[in-house]
Amino acid sequence: MTPSPEETTPTGQGTPTSSAGTPALHVVLYQPDIPQNTGNIGRTCVAVGAKLWLVRPLGFLLDEKHLRRAGMDYWPLLDYEVVDRLDDVFAKLPTATVWLIENPAPQTIWQATFQRGDILLFGSESRGLPASIVDRFRSTCLQLPMRPEVRSLNLASTVNTAVYEAIRQWGAIP
Repeated sequence: MTPSPEETTPTGQGTPTSSAGTPALHVVLYQPDIPQNTGNIGRTCVAVGAKLWLVRPLGFLLDEKHLRRAGMDYWPLLDYEVVDRLDDVFAKLPTATVWLIENPAPQTIWQATFQRGDILLFGSESRGLPASIVDRFRSTCLQLPMRPEVRSLNLASTVNTAVYEAIRQWGAIP
């Protein structure tokens, strides 16, 4: 019998990676589907001192075998947490600004002013974010500018761009 993701998915946290002891940013993936994207996003989080939050259900397992296959075997360096509901993240970070990265959106990431400790929220690769979440955070919903011929960009590429825009605004990696 194959274990369910809940039986094999860690619920704890990795090692905090920012020099200040608190995450520079909080990258939240809402029900991610593709382990390779999550692996690349985790690598970006390690590189900049961000915490990665994964909201269940996940489209993959986080056991050792699957992590290694997805290139995520460096996860002992990653500060991450797996939660059952998006509101679990908000409850733990009640004062953080929540920025949705979604297409379409009323403004681009270049128009936002990011602060250390902000939440960058991304939807799943196949479904994006539910309309109820987009409506809830409409005023802080951002997009990457792109030509109309392209519906969306790869999730890992989008996260990387948004994270590095935040850090560009601060002038250095924390």
